[in-house]
Amino acid sequence: MRFRHNDGTTVHLAYCSNVHQAEDLDGVVAQLASHTEPVRHTLGADLLGIGLWLARDVVTELSEHPDAVRRLRAELTTRGLETVTLNAFPYGGFHREVVKKDVYLPDWTDPARLRYTVDCARVLTGLLPDDARRGSVSTLPLAWRAPWPTAARDAARRATDQLASELARLENETGRAVRVGFEPEPGCVVENTVQAARELGGVDPERLGICLDTCHLAVQFEEPAQALRRLADAGLPVVKVQASSALQADDPADPEARRALARFAEPRFLHQTRTATGGAVTGAVTGVDDLPDALAGGLDSGSAWRVHFHAPLHADPEPPLRTTAPELTAALRELVGGPRALTDHIEVETYTWSVLPAHLRPKDRAGLVAGLAAELAWTRDRFEDLGLKSLPQPLPQPLPQSLPRKERLS
Repeated sequence: MRFRHNDGTTVHLAYCSNVHQAEDLDGVVAQLASHTEPVRHTLGADLLGIGLWLARDVVTELSEHPDAVRRLRAELTTRGLETVTLNAFPYGGFHREVVKKDVYLPDWTDPARLRYTVDCARVLTGLLPDDARRGSVSTLPLAWRAPWPTAARDAARRATDQLASELARLENETGRAVRVGFEPEPGCVVENTVQAARELGGVDPERLGICLDTCHLAVQFEEPAQALRRLADAGLPVVKVQASSALQADDPADPEARRALARFAEPRFLHQTRTATGGAVTGAVTGVDDLPDALAGGLDSGSAWRVHFHAPLHADPEPPLRTTAPELTAALRELVGGPRALTDHIEVETYTWSVLPAHLRPKDRAGLVAGLAAELAWTRDRFEDLGLKSLPQPLPQPLPQSLPRKERLS
């Protein structure tokens, strides 16, 4: 979906496909038919944005077979879909039984991370709509926090400098601009905007910047306006935003709250948990690396806990838990509610539908489609509350030399 900001900026809204378990090209195409196009129909939208997650194997196949890129773009166009952004944070295996800290590998000290990210950017240039101003790719915040010696920091900076050069070369070759946003996340080398300014300040702002995940922002108890000023002062543009909500327990000492939280402790993903002792605005933020650690006594329970569990945007969990939807709304107000749009790519990223407590989990494909559509509708309503206007959707673009539909993508 596309919206017009009062300053004339076209703001793209999508949902992220990392919610779907597809790590080969056939699977990616199948999910467009089974989930994404039905989400569009449920919303009644002529055009729907999809932020694709393309695992390393998929990107390799697309990079080696230009016809496959053209076919994927044709599939998007035929189904009333468009892609302006890719999520290149997970490298692969994102739906294994246990992911946890493996999601941060390879990190930005490993040349494989640079190659994957550049390949993603190249594939995106072939998927972008003709009238898109630019594309964006999100990536991890350098590495998990430990160990991070000087040699690792130097290697990561060399890689980010090379990334900027590769993106400039790609634009010269294709005429399409792609920016990469590093996504601060609790527990990582860059877990908040203070660390983003320290570790990433001085990168090429025409090519590199920040992917601001509003769940992570809330878990770190960062106030949106202050965080955005800090990024601006460091010369770090907000390349894209992942609209997401964290889980919150206002009184984690309450036995009922702890029982409710325990239902969200699951083995696949890491659920970093934080508290701000002394108050959410001025207090010191402390935390543990996973929710079970907090429940086992590893975190002070004298003030609210926020948990890195991407909760559906449109619905609160059962009391006494809630989500940080108010903090998400505040962040959107700062990002697109002022006189100038501070970003133009916003992606709903709730990848945790399959690991929600059983009574909240979608029972089938139709349930997931309904949930994804409800999240997008919730976000659309927030946009309209902030004065953004839905844009008439562009006419379908001519199919770019697509292959016969029965032929394999490769």
